[in-house]
Amino acid sequence: MVKRKIIIASHNKLAFGLKETLGYITGDVSQVVEISAYLDNTPVADEIAAALADVSADDEVLVLTDLLGGSVNQAFFPYLNREHFHVITGMNLPVLLSLALQPTDTYLDAATIHQAIAEGREQLAYVNDVVAAMAIDEDDE
Repeated sequence: MVKRKIIIASHNKLAFGLKETLGYITGDVSQVVEISAYLDNTPVADEIAAALADVSADDEVLVLTDLLGGSVNQAFFPYLNREHFHVITGMNLPVLLSLALQPTDTYLDAATIHQAIAEGREQLAYVNDVVAAMAIDEDDE
């Protein structure tokens, strides 16, 4: 059994909201930590160190951040050389759900993470066009 910690990190309260929503849907966020950066004077690096304090070398860490190249995202760069440490940016709820619900009988691999990201991208849609396309399909019947 893999011990997997999920860290959701963002500027302001986006991470808090995603964690709350994840808990509402899954019922269990015991292995999830949110870092809502810049709400006080605590440096992001200190918040990350605190979130990783109980992580061992055999544990898996999955980090989701809000902006590629943003300060919160960059603060995780020093950890990228750790084994089983994954950082994803441009987070959204479908990606978080997909990864949070993965079995813990084995470590996540790159293919699984790429698949979750691809599925998350598919959830991004301009709904006006989707509804218009549905109306056209109904007219054809």
